[in-house]
Amino acid sequence: MTDNLQQKQLIEQLTHFWSNNLPFNTLLGLQVSKFDCKTSEIRFLWQDKLMGNPLQKTLHGGVTASALDFAGGVVVAANMIEQLEHKTPAAIQQSLSCLGTIDLRTDYLRPGRGEEFIATAHIIRSGNKVAVARMELHNEKGDHIAFGTGTYLVG
Repeated sequence: MTDNLQQKQLIEQLTHFWSNNLPFNTLLGLQVSKFDCKTSEIRFLWQDKLMGNPLQKTLHGGVTASALDFAGGVVVAANMIEQLEHKTPAAIQQSLSCLGTIDLRTDYLRPGRGEEFIATAHIIRSGNKVAVARMELHNEKGDHIAFGTGTYLVG
């Protein structure tokens, strides 16, 4: 099997796992739409259960922060996998078992209104122990709703 085909299969497996096997993310409807070792994209649709202010019909701030954190975690995980010498299932599982959020800063720029929301992330720094990602949340119209910075334990 070629490296390109193996990489494609790995991306498909991780996308499926992250989108369908993390109960909290599934509850929120967060779906990984694309990722690589430098960037990630998470999408989710408006649902009334995600509402933080029923008078304004806006996203709950915790949903915004969770989407940003997930986008940051996905790009950091992909970056960790990229750096592995041997990309076996056991090596990937062991590497990702130590991944965790150390710090998350969320800056809310405007109320979260929209029908679809897109969280993107990119790596700022990737070290042996800690990685840092920068995240943004936009709606389907391109309105910038929030941005964040996440620091993640990677080793």
